[in-house]
Amino acid sequence: MTGGGARDGAGEGAGPEPGVGMAGAGGWIGAERTRITVEDLHVTLSGRDILTGVGLIAAGGEITGLVGPNGSGKSTLLRTVYRHLKPQTGRVLLGDRDLRAMTPAAAARHVAALPQERENDFDFTVREVVAMGRTPYQKAFAGDSAADRAAVLIALVQAGVEAHQGRRFATLSGGERQRVLLARALAQEPDVLVLDEPTNHLDVRHQVELLALLRAQDRTTLIALHDLNAAASVCDRLHVLHDGALRASGTPREVLTPELLAEVFGIRAVVLDHPLTGDPLIAVDHRTPAPAPVVPVVVADDAADRDAAGGDAGAAVIRGRW
Repeated sequence: MTGGGARDGAGEGAGPEPGVGMAGAGGWIGAERTRITVEDLHVTLSGRDILTGVGLIAAGGEITGLVGPNGSGKSTLLRTVYRHLKPQTGRVLLGDRDLRAMTPAAAARHVAALPQERENDFDFTVREVVAMGRTPYQKAFAGDSAADRAAVLIALVQAGVEAHQGRRFATLSGGERQRVLLARALAQEPDVLVLDEPTNHLDVRHQVELLALLRAQDRTTLIALHDLNAAASVCDRLHVLHDGALRASGTPREVLTPELLAEVFGIRAVVLDHPLTGDPLIAVDHRTPAPAPVVPVVVADDAADRDAAGGDAGAAVIRGRW
């Protein structure tokens, strides 16, 4: 793992913190200090509750996945982690430190993001875009240091875009741009990677390569994925969001049950063992959705309520489908 908690800058304690972000040389102390803890997040946008009291943990050095239907709050939660959104209540901790209490530059040394909204109008070369990841380490008007140049080269190679480093970003395909932006995040050498649907626009081979790269990083990673089989394969733990609330947490095998898939995602599926990896493999019935949930509809059952509701005598609880 390349990140380390030694990146707070001159005003916040320059110099390394022993063991932070290092898989071998810090033991559980490093893992504790690179853990993300989300505490009781409430986010309201345009008068609508998007997150309602969500709390979860992304363990240090592990890949933690967020899954859920569209509109469940995954992207909003990630935006609060990388400080794009400020929650109404709740907080996000890196170890025991509130990320909101850090300066923007210090937070950027610890947390790098690949958001779902992509920049498409960079009039820069690929190498220049990746070098932007070094900004949190640089003083105003300072040139690239040897450490900056080395970090950029490593990130280019890791993301598989070193052959494109002289090309203009605007000339790249969607998948190529995606990998360049991932390289920019890696060049930050963060303790934590926050990725929102990073496999979008990638062909199958590059999806596999990207997810394998994440596994090899040994870095705290919080990732939102729509592909449940990819999530089951790459993530150590999953958190399921539904209607802005946390519905389930656990290992992929604990969480991705046929019952939950029907209830949360509205699909009929069975969960098998992948014949190559042994990971959970979700086989979805693409012809028939899961039955709509049966919910109780309460109708007035006493005289006063019947009069107020205009109901008939003998009205009772009726079960119907919404």
